[in-house]
Amino acid sequence: MKLERSTPALIGFVIAGALSLWLQYVIVPYSTPYWGLFDNFLDLDVYRAGAQVVLDGGDLYDAKLLGQMDFTYAPFSMALFVPFALMSATTAHAVWTIGIFVALYFVIVLGFRSLGHDVTWRLRVIAASLVAASALLEPVRSTIWFGQINVFLMLLIVADLIRPEGSRLRGLGAGLAAGIKLTPMLFVVYFAAVRQWKTVVGVIGGFVGSVLVGFIVLPAASWKFWTDTVFDSDRVSSPQTVGNQSIRGGIANVYSTDHPSTVIWIASAVVVLALVMTAAVLAHRRGQELLALSLVGMASCTVSPVSWGHHWVWFVPLLVVAVHHLIDGAGRWRRGLIGALTVLGVLATAAWRTHLAYPIWYANRSVEEAYLTGLFFKHDLDVIGWFAVQPYNVLLVVVATATIGLCLRPSASTDPPVTAVGDRR
Repeated sequence: MKLERSTPALIGFVIAGALSLWLQYVIVPYSTPYWGLFDNFLDLDVYRAGAQVVLDGGDLYDAKLLGQMDFTYAPFSMALFVPFALMSATTAHAVWTIGIFVALYFVIVLGFRSLGHDVTWRLRVIAASLVAASALLEPVRSTIWFGQINVFLMLLIVADLIRPEGSRLRGLGAGLAAGIKLTPMLFVVYFAAVRQWKTVVGVIGGFVGSVLVGFIVLPAASWKFWTDTVFDSDRVSSPQTVGNQSIRGGIANVYSTDHPSTVIWIASAVVVLALVMTAAVLAHRRGQELLALSLVGMASCTVSPVSWGHHWVWFVPLLVVAVHHLIDGAGRWRRGLIGALTVLGVLATAAWRTHLAYPIWYANRSVEEAYLTGLFFKHDLDVIGWFAVQPYNVLLVVVATATIGLCLRPSASTDPPVTAVGDRR
C-alpha cells in the first residue's frame, strides 16, 4: 500500500489527528491559565529579552533576563531573535507558534519525500495529521508551550542534510544551526564516519562563518561567549533536575547529586555515542538517511551536559521513518518489531500529566498548582521509576540496537535504498 495514494490511510490519519487535538485538551485544557498549550512562552520571552539587551547596548551574558534567567545561546542567534524583539509579545507569540507548526509540517513532508513518497495532496493531509499527533509527544508539546527553538534548528538541519551527497553547500545549514546551539556539530563526526568530506567541510564552514558574523556584529559578546560562557554548562541549570534527559542528567538524578562524576559521564557518553554512530552508519549504508540523521540528532541530545525534554524533537522524523516502514516497506517480522518499538516510543515520550494541587516554584515563577508533562515526572512510581528517570536515553539505546540488528540481517531492507530527496538508486 502506497501511503500517498491510499484513501484508507488518509482517513485513518485524519481521525488520529482529530483525536490528538481532543487528547491535548484532556491532558491540559487549552484554556488553563499558564499551563494551557498556548499560555506560557517563557523561553521565547527570554530570547526576546536577550535581543532587547543587545538592541539597548547591554551585556548579553551578564544580564538577568525576566528577573533571573540567563541567555545561553551563541551571539549569532540574535539574527533570529532580534526581529521578534521588535514585535509586541502577542504578535511574537503567535508568529513563533505558527512557525513551529509549519516547521513540523515541513520536517514531516521532507522526511516522507526522502523515503521515496510523492508529495500528493493526500500526503500533505497525512503530514498535517501527524503534526497534530506529534504535539502529544512531550518534546513537541513542551517546545510549543515554552516557545522553544529546537524545531526550527531541526528543520534547518533536515532540509540541508537530507539532500543528495554532493549537493551544493550541503552542510552549511547544519553548521549555521551549530552556530546557534553547539550540539549539531556532532553531525561532523557522522559525516566523517561515512566519508562524506565535502559535507564535513560544509558543516565546519557554516559554523565558522556564524562565529565570524557574531564577532563582526557583537565582538564583545562573542569574545565573552566563546572564551567563557560556552564552558559553563551549569549556567543552563543544575544537572540534577527532573527532565534533564542527557546522560549527565541521568547520572545526577540516579545518584542524587549536583556534581556527577565527569569520568562516568564521559565514559558512558563514549559508549552510547559509539553504539548510535554504528547504527547511523549502518542505516546510511542501507540507504536510510533519515533514520541515520534522526539517530545522530538524538545522540546530540544525550551527550550534551543538559538536554531538556523539548530538545528531543528528533523523535518526529523518527516517527516518519516508523510510519513509512509500517505501511510501505517492511516484512511481517520487521513490521511487528517496528510496530512494538513505535508503541514503546510513543508511550515513553507522550506528554503524561502529573497534577500537583499545591503551590510550587516552577520555571521562574510561583504557581498555585502545576500540570507537569512528561514521563520523567513520574519517576517516583515503583513500577516504572527506574525507566522514568531517563526514558529518552533508554529509548535511544533500544532504537540504535534494533537498527543495528535489522541492518545486519541479510534481508534487512525490502525497499529500494533511498539516500536523499529525489535520489533513488
